[in-house]
Amino acid sequence: MKEIIYLISNYDFISRAFLAGLAVSLCASLLGVTIVLRRLSMIGDGLSHISFGAMAIAAAFGFAPLKFALPSSALASLLLFRLGGRKMKGDSLIAMISSGALALGIIMISYSGSGTDMNSYLIGSLYSVSQNDLAFSLVLCGVVLICFIFFYHRIFSVTFDADFSKATGSNVGFIENLLAVLTALTVVIGMRLMGALLISSLIVFPALSAMRVFKSFKAVTLCSAIISLVSFCIGFLLTLVFDAIPTGACITVVNLIMFVLFFLLSVKKQ
Repeated sequence: MKEIIYLISNYDFISRAFLAGLAVSLCASLLGVTIVLRRLSMIGDGLSHISFGAMAIAAAFGFAPLKFALPSSALASLLLFRLGGRKMKGDSLIAMISSGALALGIIMISYSGSGTDMNSYLIGSLYSVSQNDLAFSLVLCGVVLICFIFFYHRIFSVTFDADFSKATGSNVGFIENLLAVLTALTVVIGMRLMGALLISSLIVFPALSAMRVFKSFKAVTLCSAIISLVSFCIGFLLTLVFDAIPTGACITVVNLIMFVLFFLLSVKKQ
């Protein structure tokens, strides 16, 4: 344990990855509760593939991948949030766009020869988190927390009954657009550490685990945040201990174990 604390405190790239990962995990867990409850879980996976495709295209043409992917993913998220609730039509659209974007990204990587750089976006890497990524993730975390504090009741209302919220005069479109953009930004930043293939696990697993035990929206949200932070810390430490295992894979497996534990706990309570 002393060696792990020494690594985190003395190596900049490890401390950057740790702090950025905590911020992204918290953002993903808070946003994930609303996304899962609205049955839009596939959006996280779809956005990660779209973001990867956008980054690959940007890298092939010499643009900054992150600056190109952020607006592209935000626009895609707005579209998917609007159509994602329309049952099969939304699911089919997400599957079609995400698989197409991922395929296009892989083709562009092969064409441009930038596979070494882009692989960090595909599977995640401790070494790829920059100072700018850390700063952006901390700002994003602050924005998400502020939104949940000041718009909590509106988010709650939109999550469970958007039509009723609209009928009572609430600005449903603003809340949905806000959640869509914040989700897209979380996915793009989180890809640095988790990779495009696994970033959606940060959104889905903590919320599903919390829902096994708690029923109220507030309790699920708080529990989801705690599960996400704990799972990230454990997964991150395992990555430092077993250096050959990618960070995203470790964190995802820990989240899966958490879900199994909460599932067993819910069964025992019945």
